Amino acid sequence: MRSQKLYNLFVKYDSTLLEINPLAELTDGRVLCLDCKINFDDNAEYRHPELFKKRDWSQEDQRDVEASEAGLNYIGLDGSIGCLVNGAGLAMATMDIIKLHGGDPANFLDVGGGATAEQVTEASRSYPRIPRLKLSSLTYSVGL
Repeated sequence: MRSQKLYNLFVKYDSTLLEINPLAELTDGRVLCLDCKINFDDNAEYRHPELFKKRDWSQEDQRDVEASEAGLNYIGLDGSIGCLVNGAGLAMATMDIIKLHGGDPANFLDVGGGATAEQVTEASRSYPRIPRLKLSSLTYSVGL
């Protein structure tokens, strides 16, 4: 029954992650959630504006915040090769090629298919703040 309620919550609010850790069982059989993390699909903001108003930006990487404000998708990684792409599929293929040849991506920075010159400019500004960056990869597909 409890797992069904969690599932319903997950689906109702367009969640991408629902993590409960730790979970404690009391001697009387009750179960308590001691800590929980829940993420929501950014593309569902228009359906749940009340949730997105509660977002605590101070808990997020400043590059993530800036990318979000510019309408970009940014994920920091541990490597030294920056990836600026237009489209998630192209990003994944680019990162696969980097890994295949012994490199490690420093980020996933997707400007999307309809990116403006301003968005690409803003995206490129994130690179100087990646101290371990050795190389930048710009993979852009046009005219599909």
